[in-house]
Amino acid sequence: MESILSRIIASWAYGHSVLPQWMGLGELEFRRLLHHHFPTIQPQNLLGFDHSPMCENDEEMDDLRNLLINNRAQRSHSEHWLVEILIYGCLGNDHLWQDLGLWSRADLSKLMADHFTPLYELNSKNMKWKKFLYKRLCETEGIYTCRAPSCEACADYSVCFAPED
Repeated sequence: MESILSRIIASWAYGHSVLPQWMGLGELEFRRLLHHHFPTIQPQNLLGFDHSPMCENDEEMDDLRNLLINNRAQRSHSEHWLVEILIYGCLGNDHLWQDLGLWSRADLSKLMADHFTPLYELNSKNMKWKKFLYKRLCETEGIYTCRAPSCEACADYSVCFAPED
């Protein structure tokens, strides 16, 4: 987990993510995360650009939180921090891995496989993560926006499953 978190923190510290102040965790939880995973790093040594999310929608954030919490691998307490970080990443306008400041989509897929295993397994066709999470939210609410009976038959297939550069 430390390698993925170190990438997220480094990108955030240098303004290369959409994560807000304290990465969306609040100062106390951010300090706890650092102390737990990187005890030698002092928070005041990080630049921490404050990128306010484009739009904070409490209902949307609560729905994402519930989806992620209910699909944790339950391997560590750190998954609670990851839930909040992922929520704020979802509020950005780029691919989720980019909005989190990760270095590749593979980093995000590893994070999902390790810490949100049920969701990772459900994304068996490798749909883009942000699209997949919101699709799951819609399905939970009984909202099916897809015009085709399966993804393979949908005219937007390349939008959801195209490579992410």
